[in-house]
Amino acid sequence: MNAISPDVTFDLAATPLRELNEALHKASAEANARRWRVLNPNGRHAVAVGIAAPLTVEIEGNVGYYCAGMNAEASVIIHGNAGQGVAENMMSGFVHVRGDASQSAGATGHGGLLVIDGNASARCGISMKGIDIIVKGSIGHMSAFMGQAGALVVMGDAGDALGDSLYEAKLFVRGTVKSLGADCIEKELRDEHKALLAQKLEAAGIAPGSVDLSEFKRYGSARRLYNFHVDNASAY
Repeated sequence: MNAISPDVTFDLAATPLRELNEALHKASAEANARRWRVLNPNGRHAVAVGIAAPLTVEIEGNVGYYCAGMNAEASVIIHGNAGQGVAENMMSGFVHVRGDASQSAGATGHGGLLVIDGNASARCGISMKGIDIIVKGSIGHMSAFMGQAGALVVMGDAGDALGDSLYEAKLFVRGTVKSLGADCIEKELRDEHKALLAQKLEAAGIAPGSVDLSEFKRYGSARRLYNFHVDNASAY
C-alpha cells in the first residue's frame, strides 16, 4: 500500500460488491473521496468498473472477470492476479496488475495504460483501439488480433498468431514469437521506434537504460487485408 492513508476502505467480505461500485460511481460524480482501498476481493467479477474520475483504487488480492472495465481517468492497482478482460474497453487512466492476467487483457481499449507485471494469457489486446499495454512477462496466442491503434510491448515471449488481421497497432516483443498471424510482419526497428518504445517503458515504471531496446523486434501490418483484392485471397 501507498504510505498515504486511503479516504475510504471497502471490505468485500462484509459489504456487497454492488455497494462498492455504486459508491465509486457516486464519488466520480461528486468529486469527493479520491483514495480507495478494497479488501478481500476473493476473485469477484466486475470490481471497480465504470469509474469516470481521477480516483486511485488499490485492490488487495485477486480479482475475477472485467476488473476496471470501461475505466476513465482512474488509477486501479490490483495487488494480485486478474481474470478475463481486465481493463476491457478502457478509455483513459492507468490499470496495474501486480500479478498475472487471464484472457483478453485490455480488449477493445481506446486509451490509457495497462501494465501487467507477470504474464498475460490469450488474446491480450484484442481489437485494441488506442490503449497502451506493457506486459513484463509473456503473452498467449492471438494477441493484438485486429489491433487498430495503440502499442503492445512484451518483455517476454508471444504465442501463436500474433497480430492476426492487424491494422495500425504497434507491437514490440523482446523474446520469441511462436508465429505471426495473417498480414502481420516484422518491420525494421529504427531510432524513432526505439524512442517510442523507451517512452512506453518509462511510463510503465521501467527505468531508462535498464533495458536494451535493441533486443526488441517490431511488428506491424503488411496492409494487404485493408480492402479485399483477389491477389491477396490466400491471406484471409
